[in-house]
Amino acid sequence: MEKNEIKKLENLKKLIAPYFNPKKPYTDKTRSYYTAQIKLQNYYELGSTITNMLKMCILALEQQEHTISQTDQGSSINVMLILEMVLEMFPLDEFEVFDEINKMCLADS
Repeated sequence: MEKNEIKKLENLKKLIAPYFNPKKPYTDKTRSYYTAQIKLQNYYELGSTITNMLKMCILALEQQEHTISQTDQGSSINVMLILEMVLEMFPLDEFEVFDEINKMCLADS
């Protein structure tokens, strides 16, 4: 491997180190934070879980939409439309790439 490529890989490892499998939790002394951990196998499963939650919200809103009168809809925010857009923009393919990068970094450790 060429020296330039090795340098790029070293820089990439330094860049992603805080984001992939951090060794210690984030602490902020100015505020109190409460965290909940959800154990998932990989980033793709995380992305799938988030998209399924969005789909569930959309279905719930569709169900609720039938009870709202037509006059109320004109002045309200269409949350269902926003959730559908967020779902379309969600980068699930990139989560697969994160998995591969994470596996590569763990293999080198």
